Amino acid sequence: MNRLRIHTQDIAESAKMLRAGDQILLSGTIYTARDAAHKRLFTLLDSGEQLPFELKDASIYYAGPTPAPANLPIGACGPTTSSRMDVFTPRLLDLGLKCMIGKGGRSPEVVEAIRRNNAVYLCAIGGAGALAAKCVRSLEVIAFPDLGCESIKKLQIEDFPLFTAIDCGGGSLFEG
Repeated sequence: MNRLRIHTQDIAESAKMLRAGDQILLSGTIYTARDAAHKRLFTLLDSGEQLPFELKDASIYYAGPTPAPANLPIGACGPTTSSRMDVFTPRLLDLGLKCMIGKGGRSPEVVEAIRRNNAVYLCAIGGAGALAAKCVRSLEVIAFPDLGCESIKKLQIEDFPLFTAIDCGGGSLFEG
């Protein structure tokens, strides 16, 4: 099976063409954010403050990377269980988020928000954090450094292997 090469700057258009089961190699900019970071993002949103990154057409990776070993930008960075972010996801999608990367199924509310916003949910292979790290070219902590591994990080990635788990039409690998 062929893998589609997609750049994050094209994710809004690419999301419209992806179907559940498609394998992709993703390159570009993604942001890590897990539970604690999502709570802080909502505090900023609720108080009208600016977010640490532009949500429009952004890609969020649900991961908490480990510290980097010598001469590498990142340690292991496998996906976390995405459903933990489901309470936050519809609002972020409605504000412009286009792509989420994680593992596991999503709630019906998230699937509907994906459909409504022509977004996409991609899955990374759980347990393969060291492999995922090989795709990271650079890392910059951009928000909430006090959260340690759960701080928001801006990653530059190249050929990160993923598969489309929920497409913009609501097609899902989790139904069945």
